[in-house]
Amino acid sequence: MSEIRMTGEMRTDYDCEVMGLPAERWGEAVFSVKHDDVNEDIVFELSVEKDVIISIMAGQDSMWKGTLKGFKQMLDDAKEKKAPK
Repeated sequence: MSEIRMTGEMRTDYDCEVMGLPAERWGEAVFSVKHDDVNEDIVFELSVEKDVIISIMAGQDSMWKGTLKGFKQMLDDAKEKKAPK
């Protein structure tokens, strides 16, 4: 039997909730956005094989992929750029 290495949850403002989605190696959430002039899929993917790898895709051309450590660093860098000096 495979080992469950992560679980996923999904919640919306319509009080819809899915919990405990099991995964051995990867999971993906896809949001299809249709608002004003935006008509794109936004995809979040997590892989838990050798390292924790995060992929974020917005549409066909924009993508970021890296380690959990790199993702945290990117968020910290963005926070520092916004901080008043």
